[in-house]
Amino acid sequence: MTEELLQKGHLAKEASRKLACIDTQTKNNALLKIAEALILHTEKILSANALDLQAAEEKGTRPAMLDRLKLTPERILAMADGVKKVVALPDPIGEITKAWDRPNGLKLSSVRVPIGVIAIIYEARPNVTVDAAALCLKSGNVTLLRGGSEAIHSNIALMEIMQEAAYAAGIPEGSLNLIADTARETAVELMKLNGIVDLLIPRGGAKLIQSVVQNATVPIIETAAGNCHVYVDSPCDTDMAVSIVTNAKVQRPSVCNAAETLLIHKEIAPVFLPEITKVLREKKVELRGCPLCRSIIPNIFPATEDDWETEYNDYILAVKIVENVSDAIAHINRYNTGHSEAIITTDDTHAEQFLNEVDAAAVYVNASTRFTDGFEFGFGAEIGISTQKIHARGPMGLEQLTSVKYLVRGTGQVRG
Repeated sequence: MTEELLQKGHLAKEASRKLACIDTQTKNNALLKIAEALILHTEKILSANALDLQAAEEKGTRPAMLDRLKLTPERILAMADGVKKVVALPDPIGEITKAWDRPNGLKLSSVRVPIGVIAIIYEARPNVTVDAAALCLKSGNVTLLRGGSEAIHSNIALMEIMQEAAYAAGIPEGSLNLIADTARETAVELMKLNGIVDLLIPRGGAKLIQSVVQNATVPIIETAAGNCHVYVDSPCDTDMAVSIVTNAKVQRPSVCNAAETLLIHKEIAPVFLPEITKVLREKKVELRGCPLCRSIIPNIFPATEDDWETEYNDYILAVKIVENVSDAIAHINRYNTGHSEAIITTDDTHAEQFLNEVDAAAVYVNASTRFTDGFEFGFGAEIGISTQKIHARGPMGLEQLTSVKYLVRGTGQVRG
């Protein structure tokens, strides 16, 4: 095991016991200092990010993925604003979720406590470094972060800035950690850091998630890839449908809540498909359609079975014409990753059927899938979007980063 991982791991474990007892005011003050420092050191961050962008461009990285990597003054300001929003959120630590008395006189209460050391393995999105640190700090958790090689210069700069600000504000040293070694072997070692890591959260594509699932021996929460669908029903407001489909696909195609497949009811397909094709092609989106789609728009690329399963993270959209809402639901439940699914309809019965029968973390009626996000849900930020059916499903904010402790107060009771 690498010396860096062991050293920072033990430092994190020691800091976790101290951070769990830090009061809300100290944590909030540290977060405000972090937000100020990010803005103050914008040039340092941009210089580091430029090195990452240059390396990515030399490797021939796709434009959509470059967009995920790129930082701008506006995006740095948005990261700082996100940290400030976390400050404004209620501190979950110490919250009594339930209290009750037993017949024998014991008084019990369930109280929220930090999980401890949270490790996060993620790819080319440097904003995750800030989001994760802010949420974990507010919820009393120590972070052990391991970003991808694509963003290493950006991540190191961001972490150095946050550490200096937080530790000067009274946060225990070792509460914020970044593993600079981006070798795959180090990531696998982190996945097996039992006794130090209390929870591991992977954020990235299907290959990363699968690697964690196969290798991790520490507890994990999967934040799976987003193969998201938009189903355009009959009847529907077609102007609304065009607006939502376009937003879900092109507003930021490289993220996990972007639409990857468009399903269209057969009754409106002859009118709606040409209309949406025209709009999406103006946005440089490549369409891959089923045989029925190609009978309406012959120059659409043919879709294969793989297309129904693919998270493109790019300006590509698979399109299929379906018989009805039940057919759409069946397709979604077969191919989706449990992330975000949407129906565009004016039929309330169809909307309720879709809401009830689609198996996903977030299900929408007449709204874009792009809203599956910690900020948009009012959580302030997110660690990731869980697609597992456990206590944390969907955007993971502060509450999802806590466990509970049972406090039991007695007056001398013994069990007979």
